[in-house]
Amino acid sequence: MLIAFAGLAGCESGPKVPDWNVNAIGHVDRFSEAWLKGDQRVARREFDLARAETARTGRPELVARIELNRCAAQVASLDFQPCTGFEPLRQDAGDAERAYATYLAGQPLSPAQAALLPEQHRATATGPGALPPATDPFARLIAAGVLLHRTQASPAVVEQAVETASAQGWRRPLLAWLGVQARLAEERGDAQEVARIRRRMDLVGAR
Repeated sequence: MLIAFAGLAGCESGPKVPDWNVNAIGHVDRFSEAWLKGDQRVARREFDLARAETARTGRPELVARIELNRCAAQVASLDFQPCTGFEPLRQDAGDAERAYATYLAGQPLSPAQAALLPEQHRATATGPGALPPATDPFARLIAAGVLLHRTQASPAVVEQAVETASAQGWRRPLLAWLGVQARLAEERGDAQEVARIRRRMDLVGAR
């Protein structure tokens, strides 16, 4: 989860975590994994279930986080379509959710807005800083996607994104980032590198 659910944390001695909360987390995790692997059918089903579980609370800020997680997965895969599922919830969402939506859209944030983001994204929000660590591959790809959307992604960032997606076996973002890498090689006139990347893309795309 990129923005933690309220009341998500729990321990054996504390109050029981509500079933909707546990179920929503599982569905969000499975959605993200299916989306990144390129399994559209499973991703759609798991997203719908996550949203339905959260909607049972009647809390728009929690449903907004489900929508933002989907938009974050799209940004990680360089799908920069508008976050339309979030917009009907915007006026009832909190400042943190609105700040995160602005970040995902590649728009500038004030220091106060950046401070509301998940910690791993704050450096990227205020400039082309270091990506989140490799131990958080999803956040790393999201941040790289935001930088590319803002035309601030260096070849080194693109390389890190490619290797991150490759290490996780995430087909969808890997193909997208390899495409960026191929375009950069074409712009340099490096036909041999373009051919190598295209062969790699063919391998990833084979079913």
